[in-house]
Amino acid sequence: MSTVSTPFGVATLPYGVFSTAPDSRARVGVAIDDLILDLAAAVQQFAPELAPVVAGPSLDTLLAAGPDAWSQVRALVTGWVAESAFTERFSPHLVPARDAVMHLPFTVADYVDFYASEQHATNLGRMFRPGQDPLTPNWKHLPIGYHGRAGTVVASGTDVVRPCGQRRGTDGEITFGPSRRLDIEAELGFVVGTPSSLGRPVPQTAFADHVFGICLVNDWSARDIQAWEYVPLGPFLGKSFATSISPWVVPLAALASARVAPPTRTVPLLPYLDDSRTPPWGLDVRLEVRLNGHVVSRPSSDGMYWTGAQMLAHLTANGASLRTGDLYASGTISGERPDQRGSLIELSWGGAEPLRLPDGTTRTFLEDGDEIVISASAPGPDGAVIGLGQVRGRILPATDPPQ
Repeated sequence: MSTVSTPFGVATLPYGVFSTAPDSRARVGVAIDDLILDLAAAVQQFAPELAPVVAGPSLDTLLAAGPDAWSQVRALVTGWVAESAFTERFSPHLVPARDAVMHLPFTVADYVDFYASEQHATNLGRMFRPGQDPLTPNWKHLPIGYHGRAGTVVASGTDVVRPCGQRRGTDGEITFGPSRRLDIEAELGFVVGTPSSLGRPVPQTAFADHVFGICLVNDWSARDIQAWEYVPLGPFLGKSFATSISPWVVPLAALASARVAPPTRTVPLLPYLDDSRTPPWGLDVRLEVRLNGHVVSRPSSDGMYWTGAQMLAHLTANGASLRTGDLYASGTISGERPDQRGSLIELSWGGAEPLRLPDGTTRTFLEDGDEIVISASAPGPDGAVIGLGQVRGRILPATDPPQ
């Protein structure tokens, strides 16, 4: 099997949930090149002592099993794939990826979205508060976030219905109807495995004890609905209608070579967020955003101000407990260059600078029928490429609003 050129090679081995036409049962799989290993079936045959860990129609049991089990399963699969006769030996348990139907990989318990990119926050601050400091006074003191709706997190490929809500026009008139400024947000998601106890904050040093891996996130955003509703309590209906995630969860164990130092901290941090005493790290994940097949942005997460460990520490700092299947996302990933902006509101600068696509059309925000595909990869060991797959979604027209 490939170890260098294939994003789903031996260095990656991401986990997902799939079914096929001949067998409609949802089951846990591992992606290897252009194949999917039916993990439950393979473990049942070759390592039955681990069968309970990977059983079931989702990753939930594996996530809850904790770091020791995660390491055992990954070592087992890595050893299998390294065998010269892997394909022949495991052929009854291998499915071509093209024949698989992918499902939501785990049961989402809670969903939290952060605002961790300084470039993204700065861009929006310049648009919304011209002439003022683009960052709010609290931004460099804590990772800003909000709670979303776990029930509207959907698997990649699920169509997204244009949301309706209240909007305030430039003339001040309040109307209700379909969002006119429907947007994307290219993000990384962190998937929690091991739960924590209510009332006991999780320190940064325990990040790898609780977080299983990462996935891609498109946190769709209705900017006009959000702009009217978010003062004083923050995002609500403008964000809660749909959040798409990729079908493959890449374990943290695959990402050691993708670790990078975060930007220099320019404001002293309180002890629970101070990561200067241990080597802090973010992730060098390179994303690509396509609108109707055209590349419109290539953000990279290597410049994110807040790390996954800091977000987790802040998320639980008040004693909030973690549950298996909790998902928290980075917020829009944007870089310093215009072609690294991870949302349309930035790419079109609030609609003032329409994007011109190669087919001659222009966009400020999404139109019905538009499809967004976000893909990503990261550096792996010895020149390998770690693939995160892709998250896709197509916009459907709004349904009739309530009367």
